[in-house]
Amino acid sequence: MLEICSITGCKQSVSKPGHTLCYEHWKANKLKVNKVINFPPVAKVTSPPPLSADVLLSATKISERLGLSKKAINPILAELGLLDKVQNGWFATRLGLSFGAVQKYDEQKNNSYVLWSEEILNNQIFIDTFRRVSAQDTEPNASDDKNKLEFREKFHAGNYRTTDGHWVRSKAELAIDNWLYMAGLVHAYERKLPIEEEVYCDFYMPSGRVYIEYWGYEDNPEYLYRKREKQHIYQKYEFNLIELTDEHIKNLDDHLPTMLRGFGIVVN
Repeated sequence: MLEICSITGCKQSVSKPGHTLCYEHWKANKLKVNKVINFPPVAKVTSPPPLSADVLLSATKISERLGLSKKAINPILAELGLLDKVQNGWFATRLGLSFGAVQKYDEQKNNSYVLWSEEILNNQIFIDTFRRVSAQDTEPNASDDKNKLEFREKFHAGNYRTTDGHWVRSKAELAIDNWLYMAGLVHAYERKLPIEEEVYCDFYMPSGRVYIEYWGYEDNPEYLYRKREKQHIYQKYEFNLIELTDEHIKNLDDHLPTMLRGFGIVVN
């Protein structure tokens, strides 16, 4: 004789020997287990739309915002290490991409160019550099130059004036400056590095974005400490650096061309 269904109140016999439910309850339980559950539809996740060219800034738009010549913008961005000049235009560097650069290419003009996020105008290093270059390079002021010259003549007795008119502090810097000038290499003297720290290089060449430091006074502890500080900063920002000592100064023709070639600058 078959056992009674295990469901409370049911007096029907189980459907088969060894089962615990009658046929009706077994069938109902099976339908419950196999019932398809309709979950609510999953919301479709969409990617944010790409930045529109309307919210990106060209070199021309940046020049309008800052009141500079549009021809000055890309060279300044290149000095900051954000752009590289190529044969058919400009390419954003790795640092430039971190500043919000967007690389573009014009097929009709066969021209590479870069657009910039609005955020670049909020970057203090970027703005400070533009202000400095605007004041010193793009719109030189004759009276300011005269005042600087008088200041140097009055308070920097013993300084040396180079062939291209720079005032430098030592015979070694005089030799370096004159060598660069005679080699036809555009360069600046005592240019502030495009960083938050107040650091100035000895020489800067826009071509190749190369900095030159001459290390003298090797027997002065205070000078050596400052030297190590500056070397750390050059490494930190991955700037192109050429370091010269008195041994190099003895024959710049043997050393500088090789050093410059390492940064893509060929001296004829």
